[in-house]
Amino acid sequence: MFESLKTIDSAFKQVKTLAIIFIVSVLTLAVTIAYFSFQNSAAAANRIYVLEGGQLLTAGATDARANRPVEARSHVKRFHELFFSLDPDQKAIDGNINQALYLADNSAKREYENLKERGFYNDLISANISMEITVDSVVLSNTRPITARTFAHQRLIRATSYTNRDLVADCTLRDVTRSENNPHGFIMENWRVVQNNTLSTIAR
Repeated sequence: MFESLKTIDSAFKQVKTLAIIFIVSVLTLAVTIAYFSFQNSAAAANRIYVLEGGQLLTAGATDARANRPVEARSHVKRFHELFFSLDPDQKAIDGNINQALYLADNSAKREYENLKERGFYNDLISANISMEITVDSVVLSNTRPITARTFAHQRLIRATSYTNRDLVADCTLRDVTRSENNPHGFIMENWRVVQNNTLSTIAR
């Protein structure tokens, strides 16, 4: 009789152990499925599909703040390219300067008016000089407001020579509403040229 009770007790313990293992396994499986389902739904929420020309394209959503330093550098670079890329054509000069002034505050406008008053643009046109700029780098601060220092090289192309100049400029950046004229949503404030020296002049 005692032997049979021991057998029943042992069988009960085995069944109990198996039941616990089964429940733990089911719970583990349920948690794993829930986790991966959440991950997939989160990934799907950050993905949109675009139909273009009969083809289905996938586009991903990202945090806009993660791209702000890249946009800031692009904004500053674009301003300098517009402001200093000049050909001996008044309409071309006006077009570039007008686009550049959307990206900066009155400090850029004052510099433009000073150059205009000194006859800089008239000299370019009368001497048939073209100006090109290559932005080497834009260094941003990690503080607020963001400060930017631009390092660039200018090239003045004359009929008889090339003149190479360096350019270093500083500014601060302020967030503004994006627009067609200002797609990055920044305004450059307190912009100033801190260095602009002639490096070499080479005969053509």
